[in-house]
Amino acid sequence: MPDAAVRVVHVITRMILGGAQESTLAICDGLRRRPGWDAVLVTGPPIGPEGELLSEVRRRGLPCHVLSQLRRSVSPVRDTVAFIQLFRLFRRLRPAIVHTHSSKAGILGRFAARAAGVPIIVHTVRGLPFHPYQGRLQNALYIALERAAASVTTHFTAVARAMVQGAVAAGVGAPERFTVIRSGIDVDAYADCAARRKEARRRFGFGPDDVVIGKVARLFDLKGHRFLIDAAPAILGRCPRAKFLFLGDGILREALQARANALGVRDRFVFAGLVPPHEVPACISGMDVLVHASLHEGLARVLVQGLLCAKPVVTFALDGAPEVIIDGVTGRLATAGSVGGLARAVIWSIENYPQAVEMAREGRRRFSNEFRIETAVAQTESLYRRLLRM
Repeated sequence: MPDAAVRVVHVITRMILGGAQESTLAICDGLRRRPGWDAVLVTGPPIGPEGELLSEVRRRGLPCHVLSQLRRSVSPVRDTVAFIQLFRLFRRLRPAIVHTHSSKAGILGRFAARAAGVPIIVHTVRGLPFHPYQGRLQNALYIALERAAASVTTHFTAVARAMVQGAVAAGVGAPERFTVIRSGIDVDAYADCAARRKEARRRFGFGPDDVVIGKVARLFDLKGHRFLIDAAPAILGRCPRAKFLFLGDGILREALQARANALGVRDRFVFAGLVPPHEVPACISGMDVLVHASLHEGLARVLVQGLLCAKPVVTFALDGAPEVIIDGVTGRLATAGSVGGLARAVIWSIENYPQAVEMAREGRRRFSNEFRIETAVAQTESLYRRLLRM
């Protein structure tokens, strides 16, 4: 390493409570604790009902710049101002590397870095902005923007092999320009899950005989809460003791509650709202089965978090999920969007619980080290060294 610390600026649209944000924070914080690195975080204001991580960023003393006009929603005027803010900041900070996360920050940040003369530009693909659940015109626009941004990108990282395959198939970069680096998780925080089970269940009002089926995600479209609500009557038909726990908040809270009410299962659902990241291991410990029914996700961290707690995991078979939830080996998969398939997988996990738990333990054995924060930081540092030719 050279005598002067290498400055790396990470850019993400907003620091809300979410897997991408937690992982970005972990990488920045881990990198700056290693000799020879100076990590800086750049983000927009954490607007929305999903909570915020900026207070944790500040608690850790991580250098952070909040740009007022960097927002998730599209606005030509505001986005132009955000581009200018990024350009000026990059010119002032003079980083050796700019590393972007999320679609909006990735597009604006990479072009601003190129304009500011940043020598190395890295982008992380956590979830592709083009997918089957939006219009053809919108997908075409996103693909065009991602291809253009790829032309100024030195290298990509991706949280799943499926993201690499999807990007390459769309003409966004060649395979050799991608490195898979899993989303970093504080694995050790899940070591004593069993000891926290009773208190977690008491916290949410569950009794010792309840079978708790949990989901951890923002209450937004494509996160798939409605599929689990629609599957609830079938699950209750086979397991009358079943209850459901939703951790997270968002704009669909009232609509989802109304859907549960219309199906006559509202009294079986607990909408717990926002939970700080450090409380997630304890909350999962109170569950019996963890479900993730998202229709669009790179590779949801919660799948691994469930395995780390030795909880049977059920998820849709799409994107990166099958890379960790191997059907019949480490969990159960259902066809994407299939309410019946989701219900059958959950029912199987309940009725074959000892086998389902052993599958989760197998997943924990296979993937604990691969998803450690320390592993992600070490792989990121190794990539930076390679790109800098250190």
